[in-house]
Amino acid sequence: MTNKPTRTVVSRRARPAKEPLSKELIVETALGLVKSEGSSGLSMRKIAKALDTGPSSLYVYVTNQQELSAYVLDAGLAEVTFSSSDSGTWQSRLLDVLDSYLMVLFDAPGIAELALTTIPVGHNSLGITEYMLQQLNEAGVGATSAAWGIDLLTLYVSSVAFEQTSRNQVGTTLQAVKASYQSLDAKRYPLLMGLREEMTSADGKERFRWGLEVILQGILQRKNEV
Repeated sequence: MTNKPTRTVVSRRARPAKEPLSKELIVETALGLVKSEGSSGLSMRKIAKALDTGPSSLYVYVTNQQELSAYVLDAGLAEVTFSSSDSGTWQSRLLDVLDSYLMVLFDAPGIAELALTTIPVGHNSLGITEYMLQQLNEAGVGATSAAWGIDLLTLYVSSVAFEQTSRNQVGTTLQAVKASYQSLDAKRYPLLMGLREEMTSADGKERFRWGLEVILQGILQRKNEV
């Protein structure tokens, strides 16, 4: 008589317990997916799969994908750093926080896209805006100019980050851009041909800072006009 193989029964109680579902866990999981997969990671189905649950379970904690996007953007912006109020000038503090903002978006392409398409209403987002308004207030910029100026500065930073990360994803290099200018018809595009070196000159950080300073000078020139 042969012995039947024994089966080991594993009690459900012996399995590792899943972390209870919560808004914080959903946002943390979604942020990780956005960082690794870009904006395509911000899918209720993907997030639910990563959490070993169903998409409908997520709606207990977030109203819709738009609300989740705002939470994820705000969580990503937690990494933006600020200089202390007694560090440097108001202008250097403002430019430094915008540099940090760019780096956070650049390191996570999906966050850069969210920054362009999502209304920033979380504590981290509002904290960044408050800090920048403090710097413009110190410079004597009026209320409307400061409010509109902050909008313009953050839009510029988000656009630069999204453009660069998108180019990296599709493999567009600076050499390819330069080559396209070299092949232009000089008769049709005389000014472009004459400035083809300048069009791609300097590194990205230098051009980025130049753009910020140009916008900032415009804000200062019209600081009390609107």
